[in-house]
Amino acid sequence: MEDHTMTRARYEQISTADTPYYHCIARCVRRAFLCGEDTFSGQSYEHRRQWILDRLTTLDQMFAVDVCAYAIMSNHYHLVLYINQTEAESWSADEVIRRWLLLFKAPVLIERYQKNECTSNAERKKAIEIIEEWRQRLMDISWFMRCLNEYIARKSNEEDGCTGRFWEGRFKSQALLDEQALLTCMAYVDLNPVRAGLTDRPEHSDFTSVQQRIREEAQGRDDGDLPKLKALSAAQADSEHVIAFDYADYLTLVDWAGRCQREDKHGFIPEGHPPILQRLNIDADAWLKAMRPKGIPRCRAVGQFRKLQQFARDKGLAWVSSGQQLQAIFR
Repeated sequence: MEDHTMTRARYEQISTADTPYYHCIARCVRRAFLCGEDTFSGQSYEHRRQWILDRLTTLDQMFAVDVCAYAIMSNHYHLVLYINQTEAESWSADEVIRRWLLLFKAPVLIERYQKNECTSNAERKKAIEIIEEWRQRLMDISWFMRCLNEYIARKSNEEDGCTGRFWEGRFKSQALLDEQALLTCMAYVDLNPVRAGLTDRPEHSDFTSVQQRIREEAQGRDDGDLPKLKALSAAQADSEHVIAFDYADYLTLVDWAGRCQREDKHGFIPEGHPPILQRLNIDADAWLKAMRPKGIPRCRAVGQFRKLQQFARDKGLAWVSSGQQLQAIFR
């Protein structure tokens, strides 16, 4: 779905009332390189991938925004994010302050508040207003992406010895309205290196969440140097702190979709396709097409047709494109 009348404010595009899950994409401007190797100059920017992972790890300790999936490519990156509103609302005022000060400095009023030196109700009230504003920002994807992109842009421009725009405008976001959309988008993101021909197996897809999940499962622990991924678990499906997909099923699904990208299996669906597709009622052929480069429609939201209709009505959007394609993927 698209709205050709005007550019909408980010707060109108991202709303937990619609869904807590969003697919975000940021792309470098022109020939700027995020990572990889510039074939024109021969200069390598591979080390910048680690910059992003390090920054995501820092932001994970600060924000109530969880990473579900990621892929860091040569000139862009993908994130699937979850807004954990319940967690943010449970924080005490001191916890909000602690998290905010991981990256930002405290104004004098907040320092006085922490020391119980506010001498009037007006001061205390203003301090609480500031803390509540920080709480809202700490569960805001726009602030999350701002803290990520501005940091990478400054660091990259400093290394390149230049100034000016590094990113191709603001990040793009898609609302993932249901678990079918979430599953499809996570797999789509995890398969980016496979689709780009950089590797032939998900476990060899460097700087992706699927590789991180595989390594952490093999080690039996989370890697503290990497962003903490939102857990996959069918057994804990009622918990808001996990994605209700079994780990083995998800890996099988990603591997199956990746193998079906080969030229000799173009459009072919194997007999032993993953049970998760049947459980979620995803059309396998349409889903496979979505796994190709540019397969997912470049639209504002992804999900079942009826939910997209409701999303359009809630946002005052005209339903002008991508509906039939999405309807084929998500019945």
